Amino acid sequence: MSNPVLVEATRGNLVESRHRGVVIAVDGDGKTVFSLGDVDTAVFPRSACKAMQALPLIESGAADAYGFGNRALALSCSSHNGEPEHVAMAAEMLAAAGRDVSALECGAHWSFNQDTIIGQARTLDHPTALHNNCSGKHAGFVCACCHAGEEVAGYVDYDHPLQREIRGAMESLTGAVLGHDNCGIDGCSIPTYAVPLKGLAHGFARMATGRGLDPVRATASKRLIEACMAEPFYVAGSKRACTRLMQVAPGRIFAKTGAEGVFCAAIPEKGIAIALKCEDGATRAAEAMVAATLARFFADEPDLREKLMAEANHGMKNWNGIHVGDISVSPAFAA
Repeated sequence: MSNPVLVEATRGNLVESRHRGVVIAVDGDGKTVFSLGDVDTAVFPRSACKAMQALPLIESGAADAYGFGNRALALSCSSHNGEPEHVAMAAEMLAAAGRDVSALECGAHWSFNQDTIIGQARTLDHPTALHNNCSGKHAGFVCACCHAGEEVAGYVDYDHPLQREIRGAMESLTGAVLGHDNCGIDGCSIPTYAVPLKGLAHGFARMATGRGLDPVRATASKRLIEACMAEPFYVAGSKRACTRLMQVAPGRIFAKTGAEGVFCAAIPEKGIAIALKCEDGATRAAEAMVAATLARFFADEPDLREKLMAEANHGMKNWNGIHVGDISVSPAFAA
């Protein structure tokens, strides 16, 4: 099955690039309410599933033991810019467990955000693991291990008790069987598993609604989703799509990007979750696709729908500020 072209980029009067993709939206029971393309295809969710990976932080009791509020919980689900606030919060999380940056096994890199990296280059000789976009998630991993009395060193390994727990949580949410056959290594060194897109969407729908979850997992899921919606800056940062989408409708939309053109989102009040992938891995197309899909479910709120569609369809300017083209989504997204 050939997936449809869902996003086009124009330059002048011509289409310069076309992005094929697949999108699905489901409810808490797993019923499909909207789909485009082959939704049974397996994809690596990459960072889009960080809220699932953060469940042990709450379910173990670590988050409460260390007094974590919404900002720390949001950062545990984040792919952040490495802005000063993000770095400071990751350090605070580690300090609460009596640890420091040396415990992190995510590696170090400069920020992917241009404004942030300029600031880093002016003030740092080199970045540390705290600046890694996954440092919040890894700080959460370290805290979960410390609270549970598990060995911290090697927490990224496939057979570590924490990774086994995460694997089990993701299996229970998505319905997928996860193991070595569908496992890869993520950019931050933890295992990442290819999951059918429909199962990924259903997993987030269950987290958003609590449908079919035991009380402990339902409560933990709700706390994480609500923390992200309450503190969208700590999920991504300045000028980031995740943050912007959640700020469009404060407390009503959850959104999380993943590498290689993956995006997941949820609208808890409507009991709906979304998972998608741009085939060629283009972030700009995935961002347009998720905004347009979210907009479908706010047809009865024209102002909100218009704001979301403005995220989906927008102009492109060059360095002189001259309009050179547009990003636009397929009419298939229309409600």
